[in-house]
Amino acid sequence: MVGVVSRDRLEIRAVHRFGNAPVPVAGRLYTDILRLHAEVLAGLRAAGQGGALASVGIDGWGVDYGLLDAAGTLIGNPVHYRDARTEHVRLSMPAAEIYAITGIQQLPINTLCQLTAAAGSPELAAARTLLLLPDLLGYWLTGAAGAEVTNASTTQLLDVRTRQWATGLMARAGIPPAIFPPLRQPGEPVGALLPGPAAQAGLPAGLPVLAVASHDTASAVVGTPAAGEDFAFISSGTWSLAGLELAGPVLSTASQSANFTNEAGVDGTVRYLRNVMGLWLLQESVRNWREAGQAVSLRQLLAAAARLPALECVVNVDDPAFLAPGDMPARIEAACRAGGRPVPGSPAQTVRCILDSLALGHLRAVADAQRLSGRHADVVHMTGGGARNALLCQLTADACGLPVIAGPDEATAIGNILVQARAHGAVPSGLDGMRALVRGTQRLRRYRPRGSVARWRAAAAGLEI
Repeated sequence: MVGVVSRDRLEIRAVHRFGNAPVPVAGRLYTDILRLHAEVLAGLRAAGQGGALASVGIDGWGVDYGLLDAAGTLIGNPVHYRDARTEHVRLSMPAAEIYAITGIQQLPINTLCQLTAAAGSPELAAARTLLLLPDLLGYWLTGAAGAEVTNASTTQLLDVRTRQWATGLMARAGIPPAIFPPLRQPGEPVGALLPGPAAQAGLPAGLPVLAVASHDTASAVVGTPAAGEDFAFISSGTWSLAGLELAGPVLSTASQSANFTNEAGVDGTVRYLRNVMGLWLLQESVRNWREAGQAVSLRQLLAAAARLPALECVVNVDDPAFLAPGDMPARIEAACRAGGRPVPGSPAQTVRCILDSLALGHLRAVADAQRLSGRHADVVHMTGGGARNALLCQLTADACGLPVIAGPDEATAIGNILVQARAHGAVPSGLDGMRALVRGTQRLRRYRPRGSVARWRAAAAGLEI
């Protein structure tokens, strides 16, 4: 994505898109990081053809990492967080102690769980540096190793109060603290583009690479067009990250029990949220139908789903059974049977089940975030790919009983670009000013709640695992 930014202008355009699917090999699920690196270079080449670039910033998903040896060489392919190796991990520290330090939701995908599963492996024994994936891609561009703090917070290995590595926790968990690189703040320099990758990308060597909010949700929250503080956000894509932006963490026992996470945001903020299994269920279902030879059209499925009644069949989208790739429609049917609920009998009914269930997940996350933090939200901002799904936006408004403002769907890219632009002095320095620029330049859609919220709340209460 290329952005053009000034005090009253914010334009973005896509110059290169590419798929990103994990690769199963010999019973393990890997991220195809070398192909992603090649696609980054292709994207930079395409970006540079439109004119001179001021800088480059990289964001991506959290928790996954690559290991470098003493020579700075990648040790094997990074294992993908959906791999099954963490299914039966048992942590050596009590969950309450970990939460009191990190404030992070306990999930098997967390870096802490991944490293615990990797304990005793030759790869971990040989490692001298651990880099989260956006930092790894930046390392290959600049030769500079570091860890950007918003993404580092997703590892469950960062102290949420000090925003420094929790080295004591690492030592108790048997994880070597020495492999974790220095932390960076959004807007700080990563380094300069090296001659080798510069030549591959057709760009000048020395082009600045800046740290942005490198966790994609952190960038998306920067790019949320909120006015004031009383808003909830849902960054909707493969996952739905739903919650509030706070000035400090919520570390209560109730917060831990509700499985809420306190991730670092830009300018010292906290993204107080719950990871809700998002449109992954729909993506996997469509993939499964097409692989089975069904000529399904997502647009037609959504139109058909919109004509069906609400809440006829629902599942808890946070059920761990939905985490791994596979036959998602069959898993949804099994979950409905296990819960004594009606089973969807067609792809359109499955899609309606997914979207109703996801709206219920949004309701629970937004309501719980307000209850646990003591903060009120009078509007929900939905960004990301889910903001293009009119049915999901309307159902979320119906479930939450709050207006939903949808857009921008490229909030992550916008947040990335705004942090770079601020480092160049091109936009206001505060989050309010940056968000005002988003509100004034991006197309937004508003959805008002319909019908009774009580029906949705009752359905959500019946889905506790």
